[in-house]
Amino acid sequence: MKLKGQTFIVTGASRGIGEALALELARAGAHLVIGARNQKALEFVRDEVQGLGVRCLVVAGSVASAAVAEAMVKAALEIGNFVGFIHNAGVLNAGPLAYELIEAQYDEIMDSNVKGGYQLARFAYPHLIRQPGSVAVFLGSGVAEHNIPGMGIYAIAKAAEEHLVRQLAVEAPEVTCFTFRPGIVETEMQRQLREAQGSASETLRPLFRGYQSQGRVLTPEQSARALVRLLEGDPRRFHGKIATVADGS
Repeated sequence: MKLKGQTFIVTGASRGIGEALALELARAGAHLVIGARNQKALEFVRDEVQGLGVRCLVVAGSVASAAVAEAMVKAALEIGNFVGFIHNAGVLNAGPLAYELIEAQYDEIMDSNVKGGYQLARFAYPHLIRQPGSVAVFLGSGVAEHNIPGMGIYAIAKAAEEHLVRQLAVEAPEVTCFTFRPGIVETEMQRQLREAQGSASETLRPLFRGYQSQGRVLTPEQSARALVRLLEGDPRRFHGKIATVADGS
């Protein structure tokens, strides 16, 4: 897939994997629309990206908002050559058991992961289905297949998000749509898990501290490079499926 001169939307781009993805795509010559809730942090990333010689527009706010998702797509169309998005935004809220989460925490998890993906697809797909070689990538997680105390609602959200990928792949085969599982990556989520508070903390802390001590934690840059290599290769082979870091190594 050609990345140079093409425009991508990246959500959750203010830090971590999203920031690393924005920079890797920029190095490959792609233009970007980046989104997250933190305006100041996004502007910092925008300046980094533009320093690599490509265009980058910022849309701050929750992608679960129709207005924000629509604004991101309009910005991508303004730049031109809009060929896809990477939905990386997500909230974890680790520690409490599923039935202990307050409603606001539940909504935050489901909105950022699932509703955000739906809103982005809702506004992007009418354009992407007419664009040859277009892609829609959703960041998944292996936790979608497991029941780990203290991150249950996040796991449910990721399972729903991966089902959304399969649904979009069937309904709009013109757009290459797949899940990318980034691996165990050193992000704010990992730190949250290692320092978890709540009823499940005694399960989460040793598990995720163990990953760190075993050297199994990747940098955001390692994970981002793997995804960009997948996009530069033949992403169509993962249509409706799950790709991993190993597939891009």
